[in-house]
Amino acid sequence: MTSQLVALEFDANDPIRLARFWAGVLGREVAEDGVTLLAGEETEFQIRFLPTEAEKTEPNQMHFDLTSESLDGQQQKVAKVLELGGRHIDIGQTPEDGHVVLADPEGNEFCVIEPGNNFLADTGVIGALSSDGSQAVGYFWSEALGWPLVWDQDEETAIQSPDGGSKISWGGPPVRPKTGKNRLRLDVATPAGSDREAEIDRLVSLGAKRSETDAGEDGSIQLTDPDGNEFSVLR
Repeated sequence: MTSQLVALEFDANDPIRLARFWAGVLGREVAEDGVTLLAGEETEFQIRFLPTEAEKTEPNQMHFDLTSESLDGQQQKVAKVLELGGRHIDIGQTPEDGHVVLADPEGNEFCVIEPGNNFLADTGVIGALSSDGSQAVGYFWSEALGWPLVWDQDEETAIQSPDGGSKISWGGPPVRPKTGKNRLRLDVATPAGSDREAEIDRLVSLGAKRSETDAGEDGSIQLTDPDGNEFSVLR
C-alpha cells in the first residue's frame, strides 16, 4: 500500500483571484467552490487555494515548471500570464537562459520552460513541481508514493508516477533553511478501503513526523517529511 498524490494545497491571500489566475494559465476548470482547480487528466492532481493572512516573505520551497511545445507557444504562455496579472521577476537568471521566470499575482515564483527540454519530455502542462530539498527527501517521497526515481545524480533527485504526468524534483544542497509554513503543500490519500493509520505508521517509519497540530479541521492528519515540509494525509 502506498499513498496517492491527490492535491496541492496553495495558500493565498485572495484564493478566488489566484484560482482564476491559475485556471487561465493551466487551462483547467474551477470547481463549484470557486477555489479548487479540477484535475483534467488521470495523472493530474487538484490544486486547492486556501485562505491565509500571512504575507509571502521569501522564495517558495516549491514552484511550477510549465512546459512549452514551441518557442511561439512559450511566448504565448508568457503573454497569457502577463494578461492575467502575473509579472516577470529576476532571480539571477541570465539572458542565455531559455526559461522565463515569472510570478503570479501574489508573488509565487514559477518558470515557463523552453521547448525541447529533455527532462520535461512526456510530462504535461505542469512539467515538474521543482522543489528545494535534500536527496533524502527525494528518496522519502519515492517510497511514500511508490513513484520511481527518474533522476538521482549529485544529490539532485526527481520522481514520476509510473503512469506519467508531472515530475517532482529536489535540487539538493545547499537547502535553504526553513523559517515558516510552506505556502505550497502536498495532499495525499490512501486507497479506498485501506487502513489510513497503518499507512501513517509506514510514512513515519520512512522518516515522516506527526506535526504538533496533528489533525486538521477536515479530518486530515498533518505530517512533515524529512526536510520538515508539511503535508496532509486525507480521509
